Amino acid sequence: MIESIDIFFLSYLLAMNGVQLSFLVLSAWEVGRRRAAQTPELDASTFSAETTPPVTIISPAHNEEATIVESVRGNLRVEYPQLQVIVVNDDSSDRTLELLKERFDLRPINVVVHKRLETSRIRSIMESRVDPRLLVVDKEHGGKADSLNVGLNLCRTPLVCCVDSDSILARRGLLHLVELLLHDDGNTLAVGGTIRLGNGCLVEDGEVKRCSLPKGWLARFQAVEYLRAFLFARMGFNRLGSNLILSGAFGLFVRDAVVEAGGYRTDTVGEDMELTVRLHSRMRARGVPYRIQQIPETVCFTEAPESAAVLGRQRDRWQRGLFESLWAHRFMMLNPRYGAIGMVGFPFYVVFELLGPVIELAGYAWFAATMILGVADPKFALLFTIVAVVWQFLISLETLALDQMYTNVYLSPKDRAFFLLAAFLETFGYRQLTLAARIRGMVRQIGGEKGWGRMERKGFEGGLR
Repeated sequence: MIESIDIFFLSYLLAMNGVQLSFLVLSAWEVGRRRAAQTPELDASTFSAETTPPVTIISPAHNEEATIVESVRGNLRVEYPQLQVIVVNDDSSDRTLELLKERFDLRPINVVVHKRLETSRIRSIMESRVDPRLLVVDKEHGGKADSLNVGLNLCRTPLVCCVDSDSILARRGLLHLVELLLHDDGNTLAVGGTIRLGNGCLVEDGEVKRCSLPKGWLARFQAVEYLRAFLFARMGFNRLGSNLILSGAFGLFVRDAVVEAGGYRTDTVGEDMELTVRLHSRMRARGVPYRIQQIPETVCFTEAPESAAVLGRQRDRWQRGLFESLWAHRFMMLNPRYGAIGMVGFPFYVVFELLGPVIELAGYAWFAATMILGVADPKFALLFTIVAVVWQFLISLETLALDQMYTNVYLSPKDRAFFLLAAFLETFGYRQLTLAARIRGMVRQIGGEKGWGRMERKGFEGGLR
């Protein structure tokens, strides 16, 4: 009996690591291909070309007084030739709207809103006297997805970029994303990029001047996670054409494709993943060529939780959103009609992302129990340690090597040393903490929980901590 359970947990971890090894090869291929294609001259050409399409940045805001001013400044400082910024205030109870009025000198204007998507009621629309590219919408409470739909109704540009209000955009992030649309065959519907932690970065006047690892260990562990998720896993999926999610913190979309698909669903806490999966489903059902792509360039810096309670609520919500999206589109699972999405992407997310927390945490508990009771097989103990700890560390090490090859953000030897230390230590407590939060999210989702969960912002304050 004990041997059979040992074999089950080891087999699962080996399968997961085997898939990760495949993604590592694919992501290295993708990063190398992108590096060969990217040149400073291409950025300059995109910026100056008459054919570069205008973009609207939509930034939903609910109780974001700690970050909203610097975030909007960052949006307006983005290097892009034709840009509009729409901030949608979702009935904030703090000083979010007051700060926007004070810092950007807003005045009410009359605008015709083409209500192709149903939304909550708009109270007023204001334009900045400081920078007329900025519009601020004040509306009744409807949630993040509802705010994004309000922005889509107001948007008049062919491309729309959805950005969280606790994020700072990289100066050339939009240029890198739009380059794909300009230089492909016109089939790209959406593009995402690498999201990094802003915690620890020096922020001045809406721009990240210097990027370094956060000082707190909880945020350092998340920095490892983010880099591994974006530069390793999602770039691997990109090679297969089966990305199921573009981060809600930053994503560029062809506006008409999103509106025709019905916009963002307001009855889910995972609106970003659900929209991406729905776009895949619709385009596959229509049988037309399309792409949803990911690039390795850093396009955005976001604030990560620095307390275990807030982190737990975040991962709880993410898991509920994953569950909702996969369940709503379960007909795609192992369905050859949906190509690599149905045969590769969907099964991976079900087996390793949805069910993974339960199996992996049970494996850790089983390992601990057999060690405490003195019934552990020495071979199993050694193999489990290698597979669960050493292999994950090596994956993180390879991801850092990819990052150094391509973007080289963490320049100081001290940052690199702490990154590697965090990559090794994350298995001893942090990983189990996030797995438990994700399992709680699954249980709450099955129980019908729909709440968003309260997030706490510390703000930029001249430099995210």
